[in-house]
Amino acid sequence: MTGTTKDPDDSEAPAAAAVTLAVCTTCRAGLPVPEDGLVPGARMFAALSAADLPEGVRLRGVECLSACARGCALALCADGRWTYVYGDLDPEADVGAILEGAAAYAAAPDGIVPWRARPVIFRKQSIARIPPLET
Repeated sequence: MTGTTKDPDDSEAPAAAAVTLAVCTTCRAGLPVPEDGLVPGARMFAALSAADLPEGVRLRGVECLSACARGCALALCADGRWTYVYGDLDPEADVGAILEGAAAYAAAPDGIVPWRARPVIFRKQSIARIPPLET
């Protein structure tokens, strides 16, 4: 896992990571809290934490992305790039596609990945596309 960091509380920002994969750890996806106490968003964060992140991608757990009706949700963002918010994600089954999409996003200088190069879940489950902040 060269050049990547996993940061559940964002206490220190790594210098090497250009792209942040922010995962809502409080997403319930409309489901009751299971006996183990891990809501679907926390399970998705745990599954991504256990995976090898793409080069230049940092994982960050956040308490809410305000996409409650579309949980599990995540956002991909970086300075000078478009930000994307995705929802209706399966906390275990979609991990491979999420990592594939994060790698494609990290490789796109402006954050815009060509439509056909995006994983299907990123084509069909987009909640928002936010323009980069102007400096």
